[in-house]
Amino acid sequence: MAVQLDDAADKAAPRTGKGDAPPGRRGGRGAGSSGTPTAPARRTASAPARRAASAPARRTPYLLLLPALLATAVFLGWPMVRNLLLSFQNLNMKELIQHLTDWRGTGNYQEILGSEQFWRVTSRTVVFTAVNVVLIMVFGVLIGLLLARLGTTVRLVLSAALVLAWAMPVIAATTVFQWLFDSRYGVVNWVLDRLGWHSMAHYDWVGSQLSTFFVITVLIVWQSLPFVALNLYAATTTIPKELYEAARMDGAGTWKVFTSVTFPFLKPFFLATTFLEIIWVFKAFPQIFAINQGGPDRLTETLPIYAFTEGVGNLHFGMGAAISLLTIVVLLAMTAYYLRLTFKQEQQEENGL
Repeated sequence: MAVQLDDAADKAAPRTGKGDAPPGRRGGRGAGSSGTPTAPARRTASAPARRAASAPARRTPYLLLLPALLATAVFLGWPMVRNLLLSFQNLNMKELIQHLTDWRGTGNYQEILGSEQFWRVTSRTVVFTAVNVVLIMVFGVLIGLLLARLGTTVRLVLSAALVLAWAMPVIAATTVFQWLFDSRYGVVNWVLDRLGWHSMAHYDWVGSQLSTFFVITVLIVWQSLPFVALNLYAATTTIPKELYEAARMDGAGTWKVFTSVTFPFLKPFFLATTFLEIIWVFKAFPQIFAINQGGPDRLTETLPIYAFTEGVGNLHFGMGAAISLLTIVVLLAMTAYYLRLTFKQEQQEENGL
């Protein structure tokens, strides 16, 4: 386009020079009689070539992302589409055996949203997630700061123990906790009995709502601590030691050092880790289901357990699909609210600076 504009300008310009030559072509700073293009013309002519050469470079990141995007579309996108279609159907065992498609429209969603059970389970899931995430972040940060203060040998031993706890499969860890809290042969009841709480000798930990949630919370917190602690310790190694030395010279204590140096420097880590833990705890399924299958009397059901019970347990597959999609909506709403608070806080800090 720039070359065409230059050619048009040359044609429209008056020929006042010698031999109908355009002005500026006779010696001076212009080009010689050989007609060599000037420097600006050379730069203009080479611009399309530079754009053509940079086009493959701009496409390279998208080509590298293409395999991951295709895998996500196949293994996540297509099941989501199928689940969405099922949520609008009345699909029970009869329809499944006879290969019938009974479209119900939004009937499943209307029935779920009008049910008190759904809202009780939703509020229970939100409270359960909040309690677990707070405990995970508090104890994980404390252990991570402890790792930064320990000697090399003790730090390696503690890190190895954290990695082993993190590497244990979920079902295997849940089975171990079932043995620990067993009412007849559990180690926890035996220890409490030895310490003087004889009423706990045969206590049924999964016999009530609060005690069952206590066991599940201990299990989930224990499984999540290594991720937070090890990542926090790795992040603390990036903080310049001069900042700690300056804070100590100013007379800052341990808490003041954490609030004035560690936390501001690692704030992106805290935000990202909290966000990941919210997602991980909210969708926790095997721990809750393996401990007591949402019992007793469905009092420890969270949204993932509720969707499985209604869909697979009661053979209402369309209803289960609708509950699972509503679970995703609730999770997205929680994360959106959390991200909104995060962005708002960052803007306030930037304006304050």
